[in-house]
Amino acid sequence: MSSATINKITEIKFVNDVMIIKVNEQIINVRLADVSLKLVAANDAERNDFRISPTGYGIHWNQLDEDLSLSGLMNRF
Repeated sequence: MSSATINKITEIKFVNDVMIIKVNEQIINVRLADVSLKLVAANDAERNDFRISPTGYGIHWNQLDEDLSLSGLMNRF
């Protein structure tokens, strides 16, 4: 029986139009244009008003009504 890796987001920051996500001590750079037009159009305050889910698997932006999952982000690469 193999054990599955549990991926968990621990940190998110933005540099220009790139979201930098720390997952299991690894860094993933995601171009906002590749994942969310809402985040592309958002200002810094809106982008930084997010909540990482308690499981560390999803991200929610309340002001933007936007949700992204780690699996959805990773499937793009």
